[in-house]
Parts: sequence; C-alpha cells; structure tokens
Amino acid sequence: MSNFTTTDPDFAIGGSRIFVSLVALLSIFIDPSNGGFLGIEPSALGILLVHLLYSVLMYIALQRTSDHHDLATISVPLDVFFAAAVAFITEGRPTSPAFVFFVFAIVAAGFRFNPRTCLGVTVFSVVLYLMAISFATHFVSNSYMMRAAYLAIAGYIVGFFADQRAKFEARVHELESAAERQAIARDLHDGYVQALAGIHLRLGACERWLDQNQPSKARTEVKGIQVEVTREYDEVRKYVHSLANTQYNAADLGGRTTDQTEFRVKANFATNATLVEHALQIVLEGMRNARQHGKPRIVAVSVQGLDDTIRITIDDDGVGFAEPSCPPWSIASRVAEVRGELRMTARADAGAHLQIDLPAA
Repeated sequence: MSNFTTTDPDFAIGGSRIFVSLVALLSIFIDPSNGGFLGIEPSALGILLVHLLYSVLMYIALQRTSDHHDLATISVPLDVFFAAAVAFITEGRPTSPAFVFFVFAIVAAGFRFNPRTCLGVTVFSVVLYLMAISFATHFVSNSYMMRAAYLAIAGYIVGFFADQRAKFEARVHELESAAERQAIARDLHDGYVQALAGIHLRLGACERWLDQNQPSKARTEVKGIQVEVTREYDEVRKYVHSLANTQYNAADLGGRTTDQTEFRVKANFATNATLVEHALQIVLEGMRNARQHGKPRIVAVSVQGLDDTIRITIDDDGVGFAEPSCPPWSIASRVAEVRGELRMTARADAGAHLQIDLPAA
C-alpha cells in the first residue's frame, strides 16, 4: 500500500466525481419531467449507475497506487465519454444532467493538468455534446447551440483560472524559496562560517608554533581543533536533518573502523548523468550507514542495469535493526525524486538488506 494523503488534488477530484454522480442520480430520480418520483428510464439509470461504479473504482485505485498521473490521464477521456453518454440518453429533456458531467470533466482537467489540456478537453466536450444532441434529437435547436456556447465559455473561464493559479503558485513558491535561502544563508554565516574562521585562526597559530619549534603547544591546539570540528560536524548534521524535517540520531562511530570493514562492489549499468549521480550518491550513503550503524565485517554492493531498471542492492552482516524502521532520509528522498522503489529488510544480529529500483529512463 502506498502512502497518500487526502489533501492530494487527485483525491479531491475523485471524491468530487463520486459526489457529482450521486447528486445526478438523485436529481434524475426525482425529476418531475421524467413522470414523477422514481420515473427514471432504465437506460438512464444504467449509465448513471455505471458512472457511479467507475467513480468508486477510480477512488479506490488512487488509494492503491502512487502513480496518480497515469490514472488522471485515463480518467479525463472517461469523464468526457460518460458525459457524452448521459447527453445521448437524456438530452431532449430540459433537466438533463449531461451539462454538469461535461463541466466536471473540464474542471477536473483544468485542476489537474495545464490550461492547454483544459482547452483541448473543452473543444472535445463541445463537439461530443453537439454530436450527442444531434443523434438524440435529430435536430440541433438554437437552445442546444447556446448550451454548447455556454460550455465553451465555462471551459475558457476554468482554463483562465487554472493558468492564473499556476502562475500564482509559482510566484508563491519562488518567494518561499527566496525566504528559505535567506534564512539558511544567515544561519550558515552566523554559525558555521564563524566557526570555520575561528578554526582557520587556530591553525595559523599552530603553524607559528611549529615555526618556533614549539610542537607541544601545536599538538595541544590541534587536539582542541579536533574537538571543535567534531562538535561543529555534529551540529551541521543536526541542522541538515532539521532542514529535511527528519529525526537526527548521533552516528555510532564505535566498533569496527573503516579499515576493518571489507566492501565488495560490483557495478554494470548505463543511463543518463542525472541518474548516475543519484545512483552513486545512494551507494555512498548506503555504505556509510552500513559502516557506521551496522558494524559489519563485509558489505556487498551491487548496481546492475536490468532492462528499464537500475537495481541497487546493499547487504551487510552487521547488527541489523528492529523492524519496522524508516530508511535513511537522504536515500529515500533521492529515490522518491526519480520515482523509484525502495525496500529495506533486516533482522536483529543478522545484517540488513537494502534494494532500490530506479527507472533507467
């Protein structure tokens, strides 16, 4: 089961689709022009029930997959198709809900995609609407022509606001990024840059003492610098984790050293420069985590190209960890950025296994 939130725009569209389907079904049930209460025709009832089933299944599918873009691409033509089917069956009545279904398809396209897609859906909807009316009534009257014109106007308005919303969100994102960069620059300047300046001065003092043949003072100062560098290193790691909004745990550097851990690395893959960089950084971070936290004797790393996938596996014989456990945030963020998959398993005192599949294209 993939992680999702109900604030996802695709879930908002999916929930609205179910609501529109239920309201249309209820309205046509009680429509007086159909012969009174529950006077709905079987064909109209059938297409509306199928639309309701489609809406529910689409919402369930959104919960079970993380690739919402493909589902959204499928749902746009299906929304227009159902609107045309409703128009074909129920047009000829002044209270037909077909117009609502067409408007929903246009709004969903404008909300989920770019204004150009919204315009294309609008043109397609108008054409299908006129075709459905001509087949259903055998004559397109002026009133139906005006409905098509209103549908086109509604599509234009939705596309216009979608374009303005995209520009507004881009501007807000730009301002937020600028503010965050200013805050980060200030923190780095007032904290870590000053610490580095202090270390530079102390190293200069060490150089003078060595020139004056006073190695004991230089050695004492170097030890003090090591303590300060360790402290600042820990502070930088805490700061980076705070920026990533992840929990920080001080690395356990005890146990075996780097020289006591044997790394066995095999790599054979081909892809673009961006994915190569991601793959190498993932491998480096995985090796660091295995060395520092797992205290293994052997770490086996494999990077292989498999058809359209780059598979990275990292196995060690260290202390392992208790499941469930969150993957390292730096690795997880890179995998999520390229829409890859990450699986991590381990048993206490039995090592850890990390498998990452990245799309090769």
